[in-house]
Order: sequence, then structure tokens, then C-alpha cells
Amino acid sequence: MERFILAKDDAVLVIVDIQERLAAVMAQRQKVLDNCRHLIEAAKLLSIPIVLNEQYPKGLGPTVPEIREALPAYAPHEKITFSCCRDGSFSGKFAELKRKKVILVGMEAHVCVLQTCIDLLRQGLQVHMVQDSTCSRTEENFRIGIECMRDAGAVITCTETVLFQLLERGGTEEFKAISKRIK
Repeated sequence: MERFILAKDDAVLVIVDIQERLAAVMAQRQKVLDNCRHLIEAAKLLSIPIVLNEQYPKGLGPTVPEIREALPAYAPHEKITFSCCRDGSFSGKFAELKRKKVILVGMEAHVCVLQTCIDLLRQGLQVHMVQDSTCSRTEENFRIGIECMRDAGAVITCTETVLFQLLERGGTEEFKAISKRIK
């Protein structure tokens, strides 16, 4: 049951490849961007580290402006491997954070998000893959990616579940700020 619990002091938000040329062909683009921005705002409010990744930005462009501008700092880990974990700068940053729970979002569910998820699980981390903050170009590929991640051991969740798990209680200033965003 422990793998289903999220706590702000042990979590990190990992954003995978929400880049201009990829996002442009995603049917669920706006929903994913909106939900990712909610998660970024919660991470900033709760002091949760955010690790941004970009797949071959020379070809796919930078992270979309909506995400880039929401971040506390724009410092992407550039990669050419599909899994973020197979890039030295990501792995180094991740080891330094010493957090065991990963909130995973991005594009595409059946490629880079899936391969990153599997590698994080192989490292003994607990992955919370946020289904409504992730997408693929086709519904079939998205569904298959989600099924593979669930079968591998990831917790498949949604944005609001993550937000309220991290907040833990109502009535706080953080709760009020996040509640206002998602109404």
C-alpha cells in the first residue's frame, strides 16, 4: 500500500518532452498543458523539486511556452535517449534529490514516458504516472502506454488525486490557492 501514498517531502515532479513540435500534434494538448500547470503550481507552493526534460530540442523545439513560463526556472535536461534515466545529467540530478516518489507527466505515453517510467521503477523508485497530464498522438498508443506502465508497477493516477494527496488537508493557504486553480 505504501506505493500509493504521496507526500510532498518525498516527491519530485518529472516532466517529459512537452515540446513545441510534439505538442502541436497532440489531440489532448490543452488538457495536458492545463493539468501540468496545476502540478507545477502545487510543486512550487509545496517546495517539490521539478525536473524538466527535452528530447532532441534541435528537432522537436523547446518546451512549450505555457510550461516554460510556469516553471520556477527553465533548466531542461536535454537528451537523445527515449528514457530520461539513460542520460547522465538527469540521473545525476535525480540521485542528488534523494526522493523516492516520482510524479511523472509528459509526451508521449507509449515512448519516452513509458521508458522513463520503467527505468525509474527498475531503480526502486515509486512512480505515480498522471494519466490526464500525459498523452500520445493516438488514443490506442496512449492506452497501451498506460497499460504497460500499470503492469510494470506504476500507480496510475490523475491530477486532482495528486494535488489533494500532496496537500493532505483543507483550510491551508496552499489548499486555497490550488482549489482556486482547479475550479
